[in-house]
Formats: sequence, C-alpha cells, structure tokens
Amino acid sequence: MNILDDLKLQYRLGGIAMRVIYWNIACFILSLIFFYQYSIGQFDFPSWIALSSDPQVFMFKPWTFLTYAFFHDGFLHLLFNMMVLNFASTLFLTYFTQKQYLGLYILSALFAGVAFALSFYLSNISGSIVGASAAIMAILVAATTYSPLMNVRLFLFGNVKLWHITAVILILDLMQFRLGNMGGHISHLAGAFFGFAYIKLLQNGTDLSIIVSKTLDFFVNLFRKSPSSPFTKVHKNYQKPTQKPTSRIVTKDKTQQQIDEILDKISQSGYDCLTKEEKEFLFKAGK
Repeated sequence: MNILDDLKLQYRLGGIAMRVIYWNIACFILSLIFFYQYSIGQFDFPSWIALSSDPQVFMFKPWTFLTYAFFHDGFLHLLFNMMVLNFASTLFLTYFTQKQYLGLYILSALFAGVAFALSFYLSNISGSIVGASAAIMAILVAATTYSPLMNVRLFLFGNVKLWHITAVILILDLMQFRLGNMGGHISHLAGAFFGFAYIKLLQNGTDLSIIVSKTLDFFVNLFRKSPSSPFTKVHKNYQKPTQKPTSRIVTKDKTQQQIDEILDKISQSGYDCLTKEEKEFLFKAGK
C-alpha cells in the first residue's frame, strides 16, 4: 500500500475528527497555491474566505463566518492547531457522538465569528481573521466542562487534570489579549464560552448540534437520487405461508455478529470512532 492509499484509508476509517483535520490541511495546501504571496512571504486571503469585521463585506459574504475556520495563516499556525484539535477530539469523542462533534465545530465557529465581527465593529476597528482556533477551543472546553477531573498524561509533567491544561491555555489567551492578534483572541474566548454553554445546555436536555445534523441531512436527501424501482409483475400466491420456527440461537448469532462488527471497527479505527449507541451496546453485551 502506497502513501496515497494509506491516506485515503485513514480518511475513510478515521472518523469525523480525522476528516476535519484533513479538510484543514487541504485548505492550507490550496492557500499555498493560490493565496501565498511568495514575493513578500505571507498569505493574502481574499474577502470571500477570510472573515472581515466590515459589515459591507460579511453581509454579502455570509459563508465567511464558516470558511475562515478552515484556513490558517502559516504552517506553525496550522501545526499547533491540528495538534490541539487531535488532542481535544480524542477527549470529546470519548463521551459524545461524531454528529455532536461536527455540530459543535461548525456552531462554535459561527458563534466566534459573530463575536469577532460584532466586537470589532463596535470598537470601530477593521480587520479579518482565519483559523480553526475558536472551534478547537470549543471542543476542548466542552470536554473539560463534561469531565474536568480526567487524568491526562503529559510528557515531562506526568498525570495532570484536564482542567489544568485548559485553564493554562485560556490564561495565555487572556494575557496576550492586548499584545497582538486581538481578533483571534476574541474568537478563541468566544469559542471557549460556546463549548461551555453547549455542554450545560446538553446536560439540561438541549442538543444544539441537532441544528447542524438536520441541516446537513436535508441537503444530503435533497441531492440524493431516489432509487427508481422498475415495474414488476406481481403474482398472488394463495398457499398458506409456513411459519418459520424461532430459535434462540439465531438471536444469539445476530448479537454476536454485531459485537464482532464493533470489535472489527475498534481494531481498524480505535475505540473513539464508536458511536454512543455502539459503546452502550458493547457495554451491555459485556455484562
């Protein structure tokens, strides 16, 4: 298997977190091809990708409230964000589903984008931002809010509580608030707030990610071709149907088959790729 096939396999089996990372990397590669000014050594993102704080720009390009969250202004910016995203994704998907993950990523990016544009507009400041940091902070803070005392093993530091890591990152953001990249730090903190609010609402029975799931399902079903069933001639059969005997062995085989499928999925993609229903089924089956 060559590298390209290996990457395709990882994308197909790695779950939504791996796909989001791939999307960010793909957008960065496109940025290097189309938006990097090699003469001056920096990116020049167009107004239809980067999120601008100017209402005359974002009102006519509302999709930029989402596109900005998949582009990065430099390799180190991308590398650090993807490392934190991979770390936060593993924690979040331990407790929640992939649909909730994607919903939180998208909604937090939108919320942080609105917070950035509104704060800059009220402060009479003009600027634009790119980067997935706000959505990443939302995922990290959401996992921390749900399980703050989770032990995380860090190189050189040993076991530390998850909330300690998140607190350090948030404090660093606050300390750099006035030093530079003010718009970025505003979006980071807005994303963190949204991640906290998402978990609190979820614990009270309100799952905001359903908005994204239903929207995506609507467009998928809209463009999905309905299977055309050819005309078939129907013959009536008046023979009395014979009742198939039920067997407990068949039921057991189906249960075992489902267990085997879940175990195969774990061996290929890891435990984190399982849905909440699959985790509960495996837990009950193991009793």
